[in-house]
Amino acid sequence: VVKEGSPKEKKIKQKRKLLEELGETWLPYLTPKDAEFHQHSFLWKTKYSKLLLKKADNIPKELHHVVQEAFVTLQKHDCFFQDLVRIKGKDFFTPVSRILIGNPGYTYKYLNTRLFTVPWPMDDFEIKYCHPELFTACKALIKLNDYLNIEAVQALQEQNLFETKETDDTAVTDREQDFAFIKGKGSLLEDQSTLHTPRNSCTSLKYRTSYNLTLLNYMDPLQMPYLKQEPYFGMGNMAVSWHHDENLVERSTVAVYNYSCEVGSASDKVNEQDMEGRDPADWHVGLKVAWDIKTPGLAIPLHPGDCYFMLDDLNMTHQHCVLAGLQPRFSSTHRVAECSTGTLEYIFGQCEVALQNLQADSDSAALSLKSLEVQVVKEVEGIHNEVEFEWLRQFWFQGKRYMKCTGWWSEPMAKLEEFWKKMEFMVSI
Repeated sequence: VVKEGSPKEKKIKQKRKLLEELGETWLPYLTPKDAEFHQHSFLWKTKYSKLLLKKADNIPKELHHVVQEAFVTLQKHDCFFQDLVRIKGKDFFTPVSRILIGNPGYTYKYLNTRLFTVPWPMDDFEIKYCHPELFTACKALIKLNDYLNIEAVQALQEQNLFETKETDDTAVTDREQDFAFIKGKGSLLEDQSTLHTPRNSCTSLKYRTSYNLTLLNYMDPLQMPYLKQEPYFGMGNMAVSWHHDENLVERSTVAVYNYSCEVGSASDKVNEQDMEGRDPADWHVGLKVAWDIKTPGLAIPLHPGDCYFMLDDLNMTHQHCVLAGLQPRFSSTHRVAECSTGTLEYIFGQCEVALQNLQADSDSAALSLKSLEVQVVKEVEGIHNEVEFEWLRQFWFQGKRYMKCTGWWSEPMAKLEEFWKKMEFMVSI
């Protein structure tokens, strides 16, 4: 049941209105091979400025090697799983298989599913992996994470140089950088919002680019019995539908490393000169202004080793999708997850608050509650339910599968279960 006036109801109405206005026609979209793509300088500067593409040739070869080896290693050890998620009240398995890797004790929640990190190597944490190859793979991914962090900070600093205080999108001059990403360089296109972001301090930039986890994805489209068709532009098969990435620090940058495996013959490739729209043999990232039927969308091809960045508020103002090609594809999507209620440190702190209301008799050691005030009891019950439904059930249902990578979560989850048993007793009283 969708509550009236809720964000979910608003989203449903927006989608319905968009489809009604669209009717039987497709909205226009552009790809780099379109002649119009090179003519819409003002469009890019006003609508898609915060998309940055870094071509594989401009990324260190040694980094490509270790990261791509990490993908293959994780797949070899069966570390990728389809997630069971809830959409519009129904449960679905995702077509894309995933694994979450990141800071020890962190979790990430999307579509009502909480994922638990396979921890990457960090100082002050003793992490034992089930195989030395898994240690090497996780080490490669934190190396990629550090690299993307540096690149994101630099991109935001360059963006701030182009912004002026209290101005809008009116007077924009052409720069040599406009379509550099077609030529293999990074492209930073001007501000797409009418409200310019104020210059950011180094602290703020670091906060919005300090990636604390990465969600790795894998899909072989030829093994999928069905892929949903893109509904607005006619872009073809989608691996991931239009969406905003959720549960992220506000205005934080998302960085994505792409690796589509080179399999099949050259005959699989479609002659781009003989077709309209995107080449269905290649993977693309699609981008559009959220709930806008006037601005053309984008379909940007992704080649092995390419990276793209969604800078600043792009993830909030725009929606993106992933358009399937013919090859199997890995990606590593680095995020600044909003983890104020999603870490072990947080949930253990909640348990301590609840257990403060539990006392033992000095003579008989019998347990009792210090207070029976309604507010105190409700707080304990709320924490009890949070531990059970947001952590224990989610972990034993989905998180436990990652135990084949490392047993790191075993001890803290056993401790959390002991806390839950005490709170279960408190609630029963």
